[in-house]
Amino acid sequence: MRLLSCPISAFVDRPSLAPGDAMKTLVLAALFLAAAATALAADSTTVARREIVTARRTAAITIDGLPTEPEWQSAPAETGFVQSDPDQGATPTYRTEARVLYDDDAIYVAARMYDAHPDSIVAHLCRRDQGSHSDEFGVYLDPYHDRRSGYYFIISAAGILRDGVQYNDDWSDDSWDGVWQGKAHVDSLGWTAEMRIPYSQLRFKKSDQYRWGVDFGRTIARRNEDDLLVYTPRNQSGFVSRFPDLVGISSISPARTIQITPYTTSRGEFIQHAPGDPFRSGGKFVPEAGADLKTAVGSKLTLNATVNPDFGQVEVDPAVVNLSDVENTFNEKRPFFVEGSNSYEFGFGGANNYMGFNWPGPSLFYSRRIGRSPQVSLPNNDYADVPSGTRILGAAKLTGKIAGDWNLGVLQAVTAREMADIDLGGTRSQAEVEPLTSYSVTRAQRTFHGGAQGLGFLSTATLRRFDDALPASDLNHRAFLSGLDGWTFLDKGQRWVVTGWTARSDLSGSAARITAVQTGSAHYRQEPDNEHWLVDSSATSLTGYAGRFTVNKQKGNVQFNSAFGFVNPYFDSNDLGITSRTDVINAHISSGYRWSTPNKWRRSANITGALFGSTDFDGNVIRPGIWANGGVVFLNYWTFFPRFAFNPASLNDRLTRGGPLVKVPAACNGGFWGDTDSRKRFYYFFEWDFARSQSGGWESGFYPGVTWKPAPNLSVSVSPSYDRNHQDSQWVGSTVDAGATETFGRRYVFAQLDQTTVSASVRLNWAFSPNMSFQLYAQPLISSGNYFGYKQLRRSRSYEFDPVGGGVPQYDAAADQIDMGDGRGPHNPDFNVTSLRGNAILRWEYMPGSTLFLVWTQERSDRQTDGLTNGEFDFGSSFNHMVDQRPNNIFMAKVTYYLNL
Repeated sequence: MRLLSCPISAFVDRPSLAPGDAMKTLVLAALFLAAAATALAADSTTVARREIVTARRTAAITIDGLPTEPEWQSAPAETGFVQSDPDQGATPTYRTEARVLYDDDAIYVAARMYDAHPDSIVAHLCRRDQGSHSDEFGVYLDPYHDRRSGYYFIISAAGILRDGVQYNDDWSDDSWDGVWQGKAHVDSLGWTAEMRIPYSQLRFKKSDQYRWGVDFGRTIARRNEDDLLVYTPRNQSGFVSRFPDLVGISSISPARTIQITPYTTSRGEFIQHAPGDPFRSGGKFVPEAGADLKTAVGSKLTLNATVNPDFGQVEVDPAVVNLSDVENTFNEKRPFFVEGSNSYEFGFGGANNYMGFNWPGPSLFYSRRIGRSPQVSLPNNDYADVPSGTRILGAAKLTGKIAGDWNLGVLQAVTAREMADIDLGGTRSQAEVEPLTSYSVTRAQRTFHGGAQGLGFLSTATLRRFDDALPASDLNHRAFLSGLDGWTFLDKGQRWVVTGWTARSDLSGSAARITAVQTGSAHYRQEPDNEHWLVDSSATSLTGYAGRFTVNKQKGNVQFNSAFGFVNPYFDSNDLGITSRTDVINAHISSGYRWSTPNKWRRSANITGALFGSTDFDGNVIRPGIWANGGVVFLNYWTFFPRFAFNPASLNDRLTRGGPLVKVPAACNGGFWGDTDSRKRFYYFFEWDFARSQSGGWESGFYPGVTWKPAPNLSVSVSPSYDRNHQDSQWVGSTVDAGATETFGRRYVFAQLDQTTVSASVRLNWAFSPNMSFQLYAQPLISSGNYFGYKQLRRSRSYEFDPVGGGVPQYDAAADQIDMGDGRGPHNPDFNVTSLRGNAILRWEYMPGSTLFLVWTQERSDRQTDGLTNGEFDFGSSFNHMVDQRPNNIFMAKVTYYLNL
């Protein structure tokens, strides 16, 4: 299939799109995508099915890694493994035998991995659930037998356990933590493994006779070899749907146990404070206690509940310097929300590939909104004691299946009303900084005809109770969101799939609050170039919609992906999700080819190209482009992945942050990624990124790294980075000026910016046993920025500027200060940011499900601005300043105890 393309002129001079025409365009686009996919549909062969037979255990089995009990010898052995990598379909290098037994409480798996060179078996020690390049054996189970979801349980030759869930047929999520047993043993024939997986960790339908999906896998690390009973060919898709059937289980019932994990913590905080701060005069000791509960509700649902949860993070969030108008977001690290998070994913079912190409991709559920730092602005104060996070009074999740084949996920959380202590002139008071809030999420999804079709919905609700007037003007009173998603395969062989989703948001609050939402950085409805979607300052509610439709080719060496999406100017999911920007209609078409069969010089390779573009709802073209990338995996397992993109001149509706449109010059960007063989003691990787603009702006970043494994139980990783950024039009600010007639009565001031950022991530993982480990993470960061060449936009829809001085904003060259005329007075935005943060964690799982944590977190940070720095990068001076900063230290001990009642 040749790469589809069209001339750049197709993206310019489009007529404006009235609101009434928007929905017509969306419907026509959806119909076009479906028709195009139907025309390309084709059949493929049906997946063959095989059966794995199990037997009931009648005598005791000790889980010690030595399957020597007579019970194992009488169980049928499964030996029909084939290579998945590197020589797909070939006979494995060494023989593997797997056996399955069961009883009323658990399923048992034993495996014998023969190896002619047992002294070469790779058995690295590491923390539980942390992958290492070791010999491993795994079992994959589909107890619901829906051929789309399931669990996996993996043990390494060193006895390290990993587990997770399978979903969407091809995808996996390692956030789920099961309580099960596994042991391994290396001997003269190779190595052996035993597992005991309780039914309390699984969910399945009650039946007289059971038929589950099952697959076994083995990794021979030194050969980079993966052997499975059934694998997914490289040019196809589907993993769970290919599982053989596990037969022979009968007369068992889903577990009805109650699992309770109480915890207690002792937390010592030693935080730096300003002289005279009456709220902090030394250290602070905070004891806490709480409990998590997990139990079955019927045979198909699981209830997770938590009271006064402790959400201590294993790793601190990285430090960043954000000069944009887009919020930073970070991965969820809190155990209650991490586990089972895939149950709440929306819009990503059916297809195995979702490409973006400047698609802003609103998220309907972002769990870090729950328990976030208080959001309400403080009243005037000399000193304030503000909670670092909002307490979660309680939370519960219900997941599983209902009404046959409907997958269900329901989450409810309540956060406390939080108060800040205020000191102003020696007078003490309190101010509400976060109201009592209820958060609800409901997710349901069902598949039809063996996964050929799927339909689902998601709804969220945020309800706040205000006791003070100030929070009521800073936050929405209520926020509701609802969405539908689904997919359908267009051919019997499931080669082509159409997926899609639509969502609607509804906000309500005070007129001042809803006006603030409309003019915020996600919406910018005050833009003077807007023709239809304007600010309504009297509105007390706001309703918007969004959606996306995708066509994807799931199988074959020829690849194809196309999508069409839209985010209405009033759509907003930020109370319980993420909406980075609105007012966008985005589309792309992409095709490529992959070489999945090894030859004399490479194992695999691919090349992909795409054409993409976006408009706003008034029809203005924003960021069209052409993109290409490729990749190759060489015979020695080294990799190289280059990429390149070109963006022709177009309009930018974000540069002035709510001001007029700007016509930005053409630009390009690209780079490459490469790494070496991860089996080696030293593993190297390197990334280089660049961007160039016709206006003279440029950016370049270097990201090398190395991982050193000096011993089987120790690894050290160092990943430094170096970024140089020269912005030709860095935002400074705007101010009212009646003389600025070409820019609608405001001056929009920019500057050139030279920014240098140096940082590094340092990680140490040291395992003392399969159940005890030590981790260290540290991130130093230095970033300096020098503003110069101040200028103001000359007129709308241009990239023309005048020197600052012909209006209200004034620049004092002698003092190198800008006065925007907004009451702040002269200032210099140059900055020098230094940060050093990290933590150390000792983790001991002293019995299955019960863990002791000892944690030390430290942070040193400072930001020098407005005359304290000239913005020039000086590594030595900045490094010394970073080290000399007085640190904030937090020490914590946490003990959990697992009870299975």
